[in-house]
Amino acid sequence: MAYRWRYEDSGGGELSGPAVEFEDQDEAEAWFSAQWDQLSTTGIEQVTLLDGDDEVYGPMSLRPAE
Repeated sequence: MAYRWRYEDSGGGELSGPAVEFEDQDEAEAWFSAQWDQLSTTGIEQVTLLDGDDEVYGPMSLRPAE
């Protein structure tokens, strides 16, 4: 299976975003760490990590902790 991020609005609705797939979870998380601030400027509010169609974790907010 391939890891990928599902991009969502604040209500959990799916949004379009970079269609990137990763061989493992570490690679997916490293990419996200480098890209999250850019993703947050496009209207993406939260993300969920998927392994194929299975949710690994999420949703995870892109907003700074208060």
